[in-house]
Amino acid sequence: MWRLAGRAVPENMSEEQLKTFMERPSKSAKKKYLKFLYLKELHKKNDKRKMEEKRERKLEAQEKTSKTEETKKSPFVCLWASTMDKAYNWRAAQSMIFGQPLVFDMSFENEMSAREVANTVKQLVMGEGCNRRSLDPFHIHFCNFKDESLYHREFLKHYREAWSKLLITVTDQCYTEVFPKDKLIYLTADSPKVMKTFDHDKIYIVGSMVDRSIKRGLSLARAKRLGLETAALPLEKYLLWNTGAKNLTLDQMMHILLTLKDTADWKKALEFVPKRKYCGFVNKPVSELKKTLDLMNTLKLGKRQQEVQKKFAKNYSKKYILKQK
Repeated sequence: MWRLAGRAVPENMSEEQLKTFMERPSKSAKKKYLKFLYLKELHKKNDKRKMEEKRERKLEAQEKTSKTEETKKSPFVCLWASTMDKAYNWRAAQSMIFGQPLVFDMSFENEMSAREVANTVKQLVMGEGCNRRSLDPFHIHFCNFKDESLYHREFLKHYREAWSKLLITVTDQCYTEVFPKDKLIYLTADSPKVMKTFDHDKIYIVGSMVDRSIKRGLSLARAKRLGLETAALPLEKYLLWNTGAKNLTLDQMMHILLTLKDTADWKKALEFVPKRKYCGFVNKPVSELKKTLDLMNTLKLGKRQQEVQKKFAKNYSKKYILKQK
């Protein structure tokens, strides 16, 4: 009756529990005991349901693994994977002889924490994989690389035994000792000079660091100290920049440089810039678009609306008069 009335009463009771219930001295004590048994029963049901769900998930995972193992064991897939690996390795080997060098400056370890070095190496690993799969890969150089450094230990975690078999050049020498200075261009977002075209005869240098943690201008200062030419990507020329610093990850830089080398198309190359950082590609001069964007933002915020509207009307009338002439 109590259960039908919606009270906390267990569905099943053993003889011992019923005996304990009857021995309770008062009606309120009996109610409390029934509630205790009800909660106990509820916990058991929840535990049983969780165990069943866990068992089902485990069975599903086992089925998926067995399917993937079957796919992996397929002779065609194995043959295809091994053939592609050979093709990639052959291209990388060819790039070590005939390819355009691309230098990564590994001298920023002391400027970063261990976690930041790990993030840097992760980006470099992704960049190396992207380069190896390219039709015309770069000949990658890790310069200023020290054995037993944090960089080295992180690379060993990722590559393990394959580290010694990588088709890249690793040296503790500075890039100025390996290549002629007049051939080197240090790519840094802080450079006052903007890169216009990709030069196949030059050797580009990229700083191996996480830009968020590094003091601004550090790579530029290093390049100036060594008397090297510097350049920045023309992000503002082709993109209507939205927010954030104009620093890109190392794997994004690799994608951009490979696309430029293959196609010489800035629009196609800059598609690898994260979409959150810009509003879109520009067809008009950026200065005009920036004015329009500033105007829209000001109108949205409601700051000096009348002044802005007057200014806009004045500029518009001038443009209209010039067009009529």
